[in-house]
Amino acid sequence: MQETDRVAPGGACGDMAHGKDKRMDLSFTPEEQAFREEVREFFRTALPEKLRVKLRAGHHVSKDEQVEWQRTLNKKGWAVPHWPVEWGGTGWDPVRQYIFREELMAAPAPEPLAFNASMCGPVIIQFGSEEQKKRFLPRMANLDDWWCQGFSEPGSGSDLASLKTSARRDGDFYVVNGQKTWTTLAQHADWIFCLVRTDPSAKPQRGISFLLIDMKTPGITVRPIITIEGGHEVNEVFFDDVRVPAENLVGEENRGWDYAKFLLGNERVGIARVGASKERVRRIKLLASESRHGNPPMLENARFREKLAAIEVELKALEMTQMRVVANMATLEGKPDPASSILKIKGSEIQQTLTELMVELAGPEALAYQPHGADGRNEPAAAPEWALTSAPNFFNYRKVSIYGGSNEIQKNIISKQVLGL
Repeated sequence: MQETDRVAPGGACGDMAHGKDKRMDLSFTPEEQAFREEVREFFRTALPEKLRVKLRAGHHVSKDEQVEWQRTLNKKGWAVPHWPVEWGGTGWDPVRQYIFREELMAAPAPEPLAFNASMCGPVIIQFGSEEQKKRFLPRMANLDDWWCQGFSEPGSGSDLASLKTSARRDGDFYVVNGQKTWTTLAQHADWIFCLVRTDPSAKPQRGISFLLIDMKTPGITVRPIITIEGGHEVNEVFFDDVRVPAENLVGEENRGWDYAKFLLGNERVGIARVGASKERVRRIKLLASESRHGNPPMLENARFREKLAAIEVELKALEMTQMRVVANMATLEGKPDPASSILKIKGSEIQQTLTELMVELAGPEALAYQPHGADGRNEPAAAPEWALTSAPNFFNYRKVSIYGGSNEIQKNIISKQVLGL
């Protein structure tokens, strides 16, 4: 990014807070702009149009589509751009990583599977053994193995340190017993990375370890949870005397809480999804400019325009904050920025508001089934695909202010680590 004498978002607030007058513009250097065009052209030519249409309509991609697309990215060398070069990364600086992610969301294209690329992979890179890196990282990048996250339990969600799933050492194995819940896409998973209690006598945060478990191991049961919109995205996972090789312990025993905090810090930056929200705003504007059923376009509705303008202002502020985090990455030496909690809160709130605007735009056509005829029978609605997916997405997106650490927990983090209260 280019430094200028203009008031601008990419680091200005952070510098001024420390008594400096150095300011950075959101404009990019010619080299960065050329890089953006290269990335944009790749997505224009390599992304299957069926995936672009599917994501714009608000649908999820299938497992096979996700695998095929991530392998396309990996062949290009772009599946895990933020990893070290020796493990498949690109060597891009934080600005280029930001540009890549923004263009990927704007396409829109499926993101690399977060459990592999942004969660477990970086933990293994930072804390895992050389054997674990060689064994798992190439397969993670190419999506040869699909991973899921075993953190939350019944009664242990935001209060994660109260988890009860146990791992008892038995020779060269750990014997795992317990239950995980809200396990996203466990129905597809080959492996699960789990927080387990290895020292029940220690303080809650001190007795937890980070364990890698093959989902094909005897004693593991996956049971679906059908969510309010009728989707199967999350699951319960049960462990009954599951024997896990001790070599699958990441780092040191009873240090899992530290590794989990590292993982969640990375996850929260991704949850902001600035690029995805910008693409959604563009989509709403396009749809709202069209006249439907003889009614004036919604953009002519003053109240709707006010709501859309307000969310655009908030989104620009979020983008400025994300650029500050990007600009600060080089000084953190791989550690998560506590400001990622700000990104998580505001990013999730904006995503939820945009789903509300989509429902408002769809109106009655947001209903998947509508009464027809004198007998009042419900029949499938004759409505555009984007309208039919607006209500399910609205309900589904209630989760984004909870996962990755609820927004209430993020406010506690901000008060302590950002404001020093």
